[in-house]
Amino acid sequence: MTTIALNTVNKLNAEVIAVYPDKVKISVDDLKEFSLANESLKVGSYLRISDNENVVLIGIIENFSIEVSDEGKRRYLLEAYPLGIIKNDKFVRGGDSIAIPPKTVEPATIEDIKKIYENSVEIENSFCFSKLSSNRNISVPVDGNKFFNKHIAIVGSTGSGKSHTVSTILQKAVSQKSGDFELNNSQIIIFDIHSEYKSAFPNANILDISSLVLPYWMLNSDELEDLFLDTEVNDHNQRNVFKQAIVSNRKYYHHDVSESSKIHYDFPSFFDLNDLLIYVNNRNNEGKDKNNKISWKKPNGDVFDFSENTIFELFNDDIECITPTATGTLNGKLINFLNRLENKINDKRLDFLLGKKSKEISFEDTLKQLMGCSKENNSNVTIIDLSGVPFEVLSVTVSLISRIIFEYGYIYKRLRCEENPDETINNDVPILLVYEEAHKYVPKSDLIKFRSSKQSIERIAKEGRKYGISLLLASQRPSEISETIFSQCNNFIAMRLTNPNDQNYVKKLLPDTLGNLINMMPSFKAGEGLLLGESVVLPSIVQIDQSDNPPLSNDIPYWKLWKEEWKDLDFEAIKKEWYK
Repeated sequence: MTTIALNTVNKLNAEVIAVYPDKVKISVDDLKEFSLANESLKVGSYLRISDNENVVLIGIIENFSIEVSDEGKRRYLLEAYPLGIIKNDKFVRGGDSIAIPPKTVEPATIEDIKKIYENSVEIENSFCFSKLSSNRNISVPVDGNKFFNKHIAIVGSTGSGKSHTVSTILQKAVSQKSGDFELNNSQIIIFDIHSEYKSAFPNANILDISSLVLPYWMLNSDELEDLFLDTEVNDHNQRNVFKQAIVSNRKYYHHDVSESSKIHYDFPSFFDLNDLLIYVNNRNNEGKDKNNKISWKKPNGDVFDFSENTIFELFNDDIECITPTATGTLNGKLINFLNRLENKINDKRLDFLLGKKSKEISFEDTLKQLMGCSKENNSNVTIIDLSGVPFEVLSVTVSLISRIIFEYGYIYKRLRCEENPDETINNDVPILLVYEEAHKYVPKSDLIKFRSSKQSIERIAKEGRKYGISLLLASQRPSEISETIFSQCNNFIAMRLTNPNDQNYVKKLLPDTLGNLINMMPSFKAGEGLLLGESVVLPSIVQIDQSDNPPLSNDIPYWKLWKEEWKDLDFEAIKKEWYK
């Protein structure tokens, strides 16, 4: 058992000499003696301050200094941040028994520190993925409910262990069970921008650009315009024709005629992109007579005027406008829009979103695909591999998936409340959305190309918890993430951050009472981080447990590879893969 070098008047004089609102100043005669056996004190070590054994104030060392008297005698000054009190063997955060000088000071024992953490969370709610950095024998549990139903942010520079931390947390989450069954009820969707997490979750539902199928007809108006319109030009003719075409074509394919009046721009029903192309081409060729009338002729010679009742005829490519071109008509003014639309539809890279399967997939199959529900193999984790998604549609892709999942949560809650008005659990199949490198698609930017994904994810950040949809944001550049989203996070793991802008940004969002703990971020080792939030008893510097299967985020050994023999590349194979 660890022993303590006890304070005595003759041997050691360690006592409180000053008390401030947020810290305690301690004088120590001999710092070497003032330590546990075989254990040296350092910044981050715990202290116990007391006059009796019933109430003990626990503090954490923030800094050291040395004071030399006129006689040349040295004494050591420690400043400690008070964490809380241990009373009747239970730790209580804060407390009103702040030390009034003089008080006896000793290094906290392992037993003292364990009392802080071990009884901080009820056993059935306890979720543990880290150890105390200053003592790896002490686990630091969090309240699993408060951790996952309050949004989470994990930030850290490249090489800080951020991806491993995400993997460890998720692996432990899907492995814990309250009974004897194969799969627990966890539902996790990872937006994997660098194709890192396949190795970490070998049984995951993997959706990459070759297997992911998203229905373009479920895109909302903002997403559709981001995808198909040149939004920088702000051409009202393009926008009006586009909207008119989509609404009309949705009505054209809607089987229930009696409900066609309910169909609007954002209505999630099918429309055909090829019909859209024909419609825009026809409108680009139209002319008007002096009475603003537009007349068209069919192949059989029948003539009709353009109106709300005949608009469906413009989805046919065998009609001809017979009114003359005049000033103010659309004739020739939609050519850029037509070319853009045609290029998007014929771009094979976008088959996962605009191809044949996207026309045919049902709403139910879309949701099953994203939630890892299949007849062959259900999975707790779905990995959306975004590495092959073209950058120009990345925001739209993330927005559509996020919005579908949010609306699932909203509708499912409504169904449950209709079935049982007294239902207290909004969603018994809650989902965690993990946004790896979140600054890539929800940046602190007003650029139009990020508008759709920001709107979708900001809505989840503000309202998702009501419907059982929570977020985990992982980023190496927190200062570039939308403040609206980041400020909604209630649990943080701040790992090593070297960029001053990122450090200051994180500091602004964290409690002022952390003192100098937060200033230690630049010196954290790999896998080490500051854990804080509503789910943990107090802010703690922890070492994250090793993940069972690490993600593919290891650095490339440049020097080792460069010293090897020259390797000939198969450029033909690279070209074939590039052109897929």
